Amino acid sequence: MNDADFAIWRTYGVKGWPTVALIDPEGYIAGAVSGEGHYDVLDGAIGKIVAEHAEKGTLDRTPRRFRREAEESGPLSFPGKVAADAGRLFISDTHHHRIVVADLDGRVLETIGSGEAGLADGGFAEAQFHEPEGICIDGSLLYVADPENHAVRRVNLKRKRIETIAGTGTIGRARGRGAGREVALSSPWDLALDGDVLYIAMAGMHQVWTLDLGGGSVGPFAGSGREDIVDGELDDAAFAQPSGIALVGGRIYVADSEVSGVRVIDLAKGVVGTLVGEGLFEFGDADGVGTLARMQHPLGVAGGEGKLYVADSYNHKVKAIDLATRRVTTIAGDGNAGLVDGKAARFHEPTGLAFAGGRLYVADTNNHSIRVVELARGEVSTLPVG
Repeated sequence: MNDADFAIWRTYGVKGWPTVALIDPEGYIAGAVSGEGHYDVLDGAIGKIVAEHAEKGTLDRTPRRFRREAEESGPLSFPGKVAADAGRLFISDTHHHRIVVADLDGRVLETIGSGEAGLADGGFAEAQFHEPEGICIDGSLLYVADPENHAVRRVNLKRKRIETIAGTGTIGRARGRGAGREVALSSPWDLALDGDVLYIAMAGMHQVWTLDLGGGSVGPFAGSGREDIVDGELDDAAFAQPSGIALVGGRIYVADSEVSGVRVIDLAKGVVGTLVGEGLFEFGDADGVGTLARMQHPLGVAGGEGKLYVADSYNHKVKAIDLATRRVTTIAGDGNAGLVDGKAARFHEPTGLAFAGGRLYVADTNNHSIRVVELARGEVSTLPVG
């Protein structure tokens, strides 16, 4: 629920997020919990409510179907992220549980994964993902953040094989370092590669982790695990659901979604800073310099030509940050959800970005499409993937 005006927040007396309220079949609030990890409590409470109202005769078991706001119709279903190399696009076709490989004109060259949700290694036809997101390319190797499986996968494009290199397949709580396949992860959402070090936006832990591709170990790199916006030394800093990550000029840039911010990790100095964002409840839509700018739940970042491009998801815009001046400007999107090409373009919750050849490729999630921003002309088109 995007409760931008806090109407539901105030009505239900919410003090923090996430908050889950249980409403019984007669419309009364039966209880509420805040924070994550309350499955057992909620499961027990729901079971009691079902039993009580079944006995009272107030439980309606008629199946309900909730229509999505935008039903998908085409080769992509809620694409989450996109990556580009010389002549190819790699698209996380998230709700089809696969990776689509296309050329820059949109012609599909290959699909990776069976299309069935699951966690299975093997050849392209039988291997399974579960709502894959972030993609990172390294020659003939492709690294994939597989958040619903709480895993990081590696795709060998030459051998056409997929293997799991980090995560156990179950959600993790511990924050220590260990062997990749023995450490449980928590919603890895995006990836960035620097040599043999794979940086992971670990959304569920509110941290940035690293995976040593040479030694195989995985563990926290930056962030205390506290959900907040705090700058400083790597261990003392705090993030809030980092969901996008990019390596630009020796620095790691992070789309820090829950604080509607963009953070930066200076790898040489070992410190975390902030480009945009001031707090968990400071969001909006405003261009400007540094803390004068506002975004709302950005989910993707990509670097190119001295700028950092940001998928300002809930504002339905693509913005750019000048890395020399910290000035934020809107480059595409008018703030309204829609699918419109040209200079007066509209997006619907864009979440992933890739920069290549003076163009910006955008995973326009709720439009089930890939959009192309011609940066020199400021025009947007829809890539005909198929």
